[in-house]
Amino acid sequence: MYGIINRNLSTLKTTNLQNVRFAHHSCKILVLGGGTGGCSMAAKLSKNFNEKPSHVIVVDPAEYHYYQPFFTLVGGGIGNVKKCRRPMKDVLPKNAQWIKDCVMEIDAKNNKIITKNGDTVQYEILIVALGLKLNWQAIPGLVEGLDNPESTVCSIYSPETVPKVFGAIKKTNNGTAHFTYPNTPIKCAGAPQKIMYLAEAFWRNQNLRNNIDVVYNTSLPVIFGVKKYADALWEVCKNRDVRVNLTTNLIEVRPDKCEAVFQNLTKPDETKVEKYSLLHVTPPMTTPDVLKKNRDLTNESGFLCVNEKTLRHDKYENIFGIGDCTNTPNSKTMAAVASQVKVLYTNLMDHLEGREMSDVYEGYASCPIVTGNEKCILAEFDYKLNPRETFPYNQGQESRIAYLMKKDIFPFIYWNLMLNGHWHGPEVFRKIFHPFDK
Repeated sequence: MYGIINRNLSTLKTTNLQNVRFAHHSCKILVLGGGTGGCSMAAKLSKNFNEKPSHVIVVDPAEYHYYQPFFTLVGGGIGNVKKCRRPMKDVLPKNAQWIKDCVMEIDAKNNKIITKNGDTVQYEILIVALGLKLNWQAIPGLVEGLDNPESTVCSIYSPETVPKVFGAIKKTNNGTAHFTYPNTPIKCAGAPQKIMYLAEAFWRNQNLRNNIDVVYNTSLPVIFGVKKYADALWEVCKNRDVRVNLTTNLIEVRPDKCEAVFQNLTKPDETKVEKYSLLHVTPPMTTPDVLKKNRDLTNESGFLCVNEKTLRHDKYENIFGIGDCTNTPNSKTMAAVASQVKVLYTNLMDHLEGREMSDVYEGYASCPIVTGNEKCILAEFDYKLNPRETFPYNQGQESRIAYLMKKDIFPFIYWNLMLNGHWHGPEVFRKIFHPFDK
């Protein structure tokens, strides 16, 4: 079978649109990555810089751009992958230049990068928006389980694996269903729970719930980082009879035996083997190799070192970062990127015009946690893990309105506003609904 590893590697072999090897390019703004942060920033900046050589270049090898927050609903049987996929050429701004290639080296001292095709790109300003890489191979046996269509090992975290999830849920009618959260930073920290709640609701609707033990295994010492929402989620688990194992990390999958091996992070030498009828895995994640190997730009974990308030690199004044690949201590979500876009754009323009940077990112992030059939807790918070709620109701309560926003409103905003550089998060609505809050 054509496995996940080979599929992922094949995307790296896509040829450069330039059809010229060892070409040299130069630009005003170079954006590494065509994900949420890269597309949004390219859209905003290409309006200002759209004529060569003072223009915007985006380097990304992907054929398609995905709205990844919708993967959870796809895994729960709501919609399909095609609904959250569009060709990259259709989402990148038309007046930016797209180099369809991978960045292999960042030479910050000489203001240039080198691509896999051997091209060099000279830049005046660099924006690093490379996201996170799914490290499937870090868990022995995981790839084999995912690639076997007969197994019930599954994951919502990639477009290749998410189509299998709902089929695995439907195939499960007894035993123990395990859902995992890894011992690394991840994108959308609420997603491992969301798919669990959707699966639990499906089994309940099918009158199978009494036959299935639902277990959430998280490496974290808490169920959620913000106490208000953690308290609400503990109540959800209690009411739905979901067992939660804290500081529990998946370290091996044995798909031939339907066994999962977990490590107790409070006692690292202690492991236990659990049988599963379904195993949903959130894979460990890392930054891309081009960052991990460049210690001039990153911390010991491979994350781009930027000022958490201004998003400018700690060492190089002409390098900025956005999204999941930076070391900012916020939850890594689409909503966080939306807030960062406004700050980064303002500060970058200040920098170009020789002014002090004037905007500050306060760590805003949001996580719509789907908790069942048409139910959702809309978590919003900042660096200090204080709630930063937008709407005039208690967002720690399950709500159908929040579910409809997750399912219908947020995707519309994403495709029609955010990727065009017109969405900076719900701050303006927060000021309307809470005019007297600081």
